[in-house]
Amino acid sequence: MDRISIYEAAGGDAAFLALAAAHHARCLADPVLEHPFSHGVHAEHVERLAAYWAEALGGPPRFSSQWGGHGAVLGMHAGQGMTPDLGERFVACFVGAADDSGLPDDPELRAALRAYMEWATAEMYLYNDRDSVVPATPPMPRWTWTGLDRS
Repeated sequence: MDRISIYEAAGGDAAFLALAAAHHARCLADPVLEHPFSHGVHAEHVERLAAYWAEALGGPPRFSSQWGGHGAVLGMHAGQGMTPDLGERFVACFVGAADDSGLPDDPELRAALRAYMEWATAEMYLYNDRDSVVPATPPMPRWTWTGLDRS
């Protein structure tokens, strides 16, 4: 029998929407993370973020079909010259947002979510330099209970 996805264990679409809203609020309250949002955000930012995380963690391919997939996310963040502590702060906000949004307090789920976000922020740093080039159509990452699905 196959195990349910992280997306399902977290609670599906509603859980990821709550997680994205809580994470966004934490980022806006952080004195360093707030800066990238100081120029405004897309009206659908929270919805898109929720759809992206949901898809990467085993949910439906809504982000890829509606908003450009993984390449769009990498392209948006590439070349930003993020400081080394930005990723740590982002992960800390994500972990706190899991509490704020009422995700199940299952240690295995929380560990999988944290591991995903640590991997995801590390990937963003691969394209951090100003002259970074994002691949034209990188595959959407698929994160499972055991890490990145490389199949």
